[in-house]
Amino acid sequence: MRSTLTSRGQTVVPAEIRRKFHLTQSDRLEWVIENNILRVIPVRQNPVDEFRGSGEGGTVIRLLADRGKDRDSE
Repeated sequence: MRSTLTSRGQTVVPAEIRRKFHLTQSDRLEWVIENNILRVIPVRQNPVDEFRGSGEGGTVIRLLADRGKDRDSE
C-alpha cells in the first residue's frame, strides 16, 4: 500500500490499515527510525482499554491490582 506526502508533510493512512488496526481519529502514531527503517506504531489513548479483552479473563483486573500495589509501595 502507498500513500502520498503533501507539501505540508501530511499523508493519509490507507483505509485497509485503519480497519485492520482499528485506528480512529483519536489515535496517535509514533514514528520510529531503526537502522534506516521507518516504523509507524499506533499509540492508543488508553493502553489499559486497548489491552482489555485480549487475555483469558480477569487479566485487566489483575493488571490494575498490580499497578495499585506498585503505587502503594512508592
